[in-house]
Amino acid sequence: MKTLTEHFRAGLWFENPGLVQLLGLCPLLAVTTTFVNGLGLGVATLSVLVASNALVSAVRHWILPEIRIPVYVLIIASLVTCTELVFKAWFPALDRSLGIFIPLIVTNCAIVARAEVFASRNSIGASIIDGFVMGLGFALLLITIGMFREFVAQGWLLAVLPPGAFFSLALAIAAKNAIDDRRGKQNTNVTIRETVKR
Repeated sequence: MKTLTEHFRAGLWFENPGLVQLLGLCPLLAVTTTFVNGLGLGVATLSVLVASNALVSAVRHWILPEIRIPVYVLIIASLVTCTELVFKAWFPALDRSLGIFIPLIVTNCAIVARAEVFASRNSIGASIIDGFVMGLGFALLLITIGMFREFVAQGWLLAVLPPGAFFSLALAIAAKNAIDDRRGKQNTNVTIRETVKR
């Protein structure tokens, strides 16, 4: 069983749905033209992921293996509908800005994947934590790319167009890989030094 720190490290960095697993790229690339859009969709996805993980974990013993995926999708679709209604009622401008991408959370592979891989095999508490950290990692990526594209668009109009989304995501993945590579080399050097000392 992972500790809370390991869960956060996995969700935010090592298993980030958008940055490492490359899941949910359609909304990530289409909506992140501004910080506000990234924040809105990130919060919506986070809330659906936490609630769906909790519900899937709660009913996992009563779901037949043959129909588990349709049941997961039904749970996720119900939660997305509730989230969409909340956005329409309290955040109408953001709802108009995000458009079809709030209902499309249903098709986000990251949510179905976490239901299948984690929530269907773990307790409710662990599933809620997993949903929160994975959703937080995805939301932070959306927010970061939205901020980057909004900032760069002041001098480079292409940043708010689809090629800018691919460019921004590629930069984020390259930066993560460079940091991981540097960290790996440092760990290797420390291990070599320890071995030489012995």
